Amino acid sequence: MFMKTNSKLVRDKIPEIISQQGSSPVTHVASDREYWDKLKEKLKEEVFEFHQSENEEELADILEVIDSICDFKSINKKKLELLRRNKARKKGRFKSKIILDDVRFQDT
Repeated sequence: MFMKTNSKLVRDKIPEIISQQGSSPVTHVASDREYWDKLKEKLKEEVFEFHQSENEEELADILEVIDSICDFKSINKKKLELLRRNKARKKGRFKSKIILDDVRFQDT
């Protein structure tokens, strides 16, 4: 029996786990272009799964994908954190639970 998976990016040990369960994984190593596309797809998938389950494990998966994106794109994680902090300092965070319902412009 053959199960189609739509060629999704999986964690490095998944093929081994599939083999240990008695199935035969069919894999290939992505080109840089395909890997970048699959990382972005994986990020959307993990965000969707967290949105559905609100599970900490899914949130950890999001962080793993972000970590992989940083590694692949040579994004310095300390610099990324600095960017996050600077934006929080300039525009605030989300702790006050503010919802913007509308913006009314002044007549000039």
